[in-house]
Amino acid sequence: MGNIKRLPKPLMDNYDWQLEGACRSSSPDQFFFGEAERGKRRMAREAAAKALCATCPVVQACLSHALKVREPYGVWGGTTPEEREVMVRRQAAV
Repeated sequence: MGNIKRLPKPLMDNYDWQLEGACRSSSPDQFFFGEAERGKRRMAREAAAKALCATCPVVQACLSHALKVREPYGVWGGTTPEEREVMVRRQAAV
């Protein structure tokens, strides 16, 4: 099991932003890749997820959450895990 100490306390105020997410009616499969997904298929799914994120009223809150908890999976706030890792490393270097 991963380290959960970095997760916010389970208070509704910490997660209310999720109620407004453009992704609420989408399948999680659009945001999280399968075990065998690679190459063009993964890129196409990520592009579709990011396009939905671009229309989302809470995209910044989503990204902030993903960066804060170091979310290792899926598209959050219009970013992939790899993109978020670069952001975290850049912030740590400042």
